[in-house]
Amino acid sequence: MRGSEVRELLKLLDQPDIISFAGGIPDPELFPRAAIARAFARVLGDPARAKAALQYAPSEGYLPLRQWLAGEMRARGVTGCSADNILVTNGSQQGLDFVGKLFIQAQDTILVPYPTFLGALQAFNAYEPEYDLLPGPDNNRTAASYLEPSRRRPKFGYCMPEFQNPTGTSLDLAERERLLDTADALNLPLIEDNAYEALRYEGRRVPSLLALAAERAGGIDLCKVIYCGTFSKSIVPGLRVGWIVAPRPVVEKLVLIKQASDLHTSGLNQIVMHEVASTILAAQTEAIRPIYQARRDAMLQALQAHMPAGVSWTRPEGGMFVWVDLPAAIDGAELLRRSIAEARVAFVSGSGFFPDRSGRHHIRLSFSLSPPARIEEGIRRLGRLLTEMVPARA
Repeated sequence: MRGSEVRELLKLLDQPDIISFAGGIPDPELFPRAAIARAFARVLGDPARAKAALQYAPSEGYLPLRQWLAGEMRARGVTGCSADNILVTNGSQQGLDFVGKLFIQAQDTILVPYPTFLGALQAFNAYEPEYDLLPGPDNNRTAASYLEPSRRRPKFGYCMPEFQNPTGTSLDLAERERLLDTADALNLPLIEDNAYEALRYEGRRVPSLLALAAERAGGIDLCKVIYCGTFSKSIVPGLRVGWIVAPRPVVEKLVLIKQASDLHTSGLNQIVMHEVASTILAAQTEAIRPIYQARRDAMLQALQAHMPAGVSWTRPEGGMFVWVDLPAAIDGAELLRRSIAEARVAFVSGSGFFPDRSGRHHIRLSFSLSPPARIEEGIRRLGRLLTEMVPARA
């Protein structure tokens, strides 16, 4: 297990002269504080509801919230989803930990994209797996390549099909179908992490892997996709309310893990989140999307204006991240060290997003926290530093 580079870099937010593109965290100015305050007041102001909210709660989660989530998942195309297919977790990060605990034994092989979400690697690393590359649009892996005698059959595949952290890229419909075809050929469960699903700024919505798999199988209880969702990016992270959607036999096992881990997610927080999400989720996401889109556009425009030749980057349709490919002579970790010291700009170097710590010539930039003018200034400083470094190393 290793410490999170991102969590360490978040400490720089306390330094006002630092322009931080490091943490992929929502802007607290966009949190629906008034709606949350009113919901807490309603719950705690009612003696009967307050007693229930402050008491121990069912491990599966608050039933009205689970029922509402099941309705939301059905509306997104997940055939047959009910409250029995939902487990409420302390954020989607706990969901990833529980999946690792359920499926992974030491030296099991699991498939992930290269690069992949750092939090997923941290969750899975505790159970000592081996990593291999998940089939995807940037590689030619097939089902047969995992069945060679020298390889262990993979235990599951993990992916973030929508606005992936760290690259910001998404799988189109054909790519999702191909991934499901490969998973079917290997009898392979897929873990779908959809933390950024609500943050689409352009392009057409694509069905989730879970929705596609449930349609293929004839219902959620017959498919092999486990979906992890969260309110952290759409509403607020501090209440720590996420959820897992899975076939009922899987949920039943995960409930046992939840009981042994922390008994239940805060009942008060679940009740408040249910009141808030069920009334303002659509309006909240409609309100925040244009703001984040403007920041994404500002970052892409600034990169185009200020990056030297040899630097390229992704152009995400949503989410919070832009992934930058550096010239081969530039090490992302060294660039970060110099950038903090000389340009007062922070970001995340790329190697932490790779199980083998490769990817040294990449960096991740997050645009979620800074207004457009500050993004322009930060990218200008970073581009100036890179321009100085490239000729010296080329």
